[in-house]
Amino acid sequence: MAQTSRSNADTARKPTDTIPQRDLIDVFRSVFNVKPRKVSVTEKKKFYFSFLPISTSDGRSGGRALFTSTTAGFYLGDQKTTNLSTVVFTPYFNLKGRYGLPIRSSVWLKDNQWNVIGDIRLLVYPQYTWGLGGNMNNHDKFLVDYNYIRLYQTVLKRIKPYFYAGVGYNLDYYADIDSQGQQTLRDFTKYKYGTATGQDAFSSGATLNLLYDTRRNSIDPLPGVYANVSYRFNTKVLGSHTNWQSLYIDLRKYVSLTNSGPKNVLAFWTYYWTSLTPGTPYLNLPSLGWEPYQRSGRGFQQNRYRGQRLAYFETEYRRDITRNGLLGFVLFANVNSVTEPDTYKFTYWHPAGGTGLRFKFNKKSGTNISLDYGVSRNYSSINLNLGETF
Repeated sequence: MAQTSRSNADTARKPTDTIPQRDLIDVFRSVFNVKPRKVSVTEKKKFYFSFLPISTSDGRSGGRALFTSTTAGFYLGDQKTTNLSTVVFTPYFNLKGRYGLPIRSSVWLKDNQWNVIGDIRLLVYPQYTWGLGGNMNNHDKFLVDYNYIRLYQTVLKRIKPYFYAGVGYNLDYYADIDSQGQQTLRDFTKYKYGTATGQDAFSSGATLNLLYDTRRNSIDPLPGVYANVSYRFNTKVLGSHTNWQSLYIDLRKYVSLTNSGPKNVLAFWTYYWTSLTPGTPYLNLPSLGWEPYQRSGRGFQQNRYRGQRLAYFETEYRRDITRNGLLGFVLFANVNSVTEPDTYKFTYWHPAGGTGLRFKFNKKSGTNISLDYGVSRNYSSINLNLGETF
């Protein structure tokens, strides 16, 4: 009964525009006269694949970067009652010695009874840090180099329609933390956990998770609601160097401004991320652009602000330019703040804004090529991705 209600609700949300949708695959076929494979009326495709190799500016660290973004979308059950599962693989390297192999997945089993979420990363990640707090001068930065291994796995069971609860395991391993120059990371940050030069920082802990998700497609979210709460408990029993706890709360809302015709959506996103106890390694403290999917902070350099707590708000307007959905645009604005190390209060708020273009890459999975330009005080960035930022 729950799945039937969901199917009816989704049908009510679908646009009634009769103009055929087009994507870049259709454009390629028309230019090169490639005929699509005929699909029978009863056949439903269950696997969608998008691949984007590109050389571009690295909006997170500056300089040039070469990366490929591969997105696979597939159904493990009836499309009327099962969400689209996704696997995203984005290997990359830039000319400043940074490279990585991240794989992220969200798998929905038949009839959405279970949701299995994974995040695996192998990174060599030299990166600037500005210390703790929100009032550090843009030029007062410090280059820290390290190798990073992440292994996050979460299993969620449906309790009620759209509502899930589950457990997980999180592992973070920062190896060979190295400071550049005479000054050490510990001297620069005045923070004692996970800042010793030449040493490692290892965190291992269980997570408790709650999820409420009415979206059918996370690649290009339709109107709906997303809420995620994750409590993490790291303990020496599981090998962690220190005992520490954290809480992450992520809320998103997608509002369709029209019932038919081209996409016309207003999207809202906020998250609150906090360390709950002393002992959190420096590189595990809440930091802009380091939330689970590393998509926040367009217009800022990644890692620009770090503290014991972080609050983030963003809104985005999404609109199709062409009625066939091939081309669209977005307008976005965001603001963030971290607590000060001495008062633990949110004192300084940092706004950014920008615009971007959307090119429909795969209309079946809803995959867009996203090209965004963001600007904040003393910094601007260009970001290229497959899929929406949130």
